[in-house]
Amino acid sequence: MAPMTSTTGTTGTPPSSGLAPEIAARLKRSADGLLPAIAQQYDTGEVLMLGWMDDEALHRTLTTGRCTYWSRSRQEYWVKGDTSGHFQWVKSVALDCDADTVLVKVDQVGAACHTGDRTCFDADVLRRDGADSGVPSSDQ
Repeated sequence: MAPMTSTTGTTGTPPSSGLAPEIAARLKRSADGLLPAIAQQYDTGEVLMLGWMDDEALHRTLTTGRCTYWSRSRQEYWVKGDTSGHFQWVKSVALDCDADTVLVKVDQVGAACHTGDRTCFDADVLRRDGADSGVPSSDQ
């Protein structure tokens, strides 16, 4: 099943989602009908991963208490933990101020990254506080 795209632009309501119409009407989706969804550990604030959701994935996340994403490479829905056992139990879901990104605070069980790392953001750090990145700052 392909992600739902709007026939009325990036803010219209996709036709066959279970998402509440009052929520769907607020969303500003990309041209392919998707929203970036940031998963964050609810108690530590650790950023775990970024996935993609269409209206149906968001609906499933809100109603099941487990993160459901749209796989752009496989073109299918996937529920975090179904194959890996590394579940994301939803604690809260919020839209950003522009309604074009979703923040899902979760209780992550095991690794969030498909590589087996705790987060998707700990393997390739481009700059760390106090370290020279080799890139001149804009104020120099």
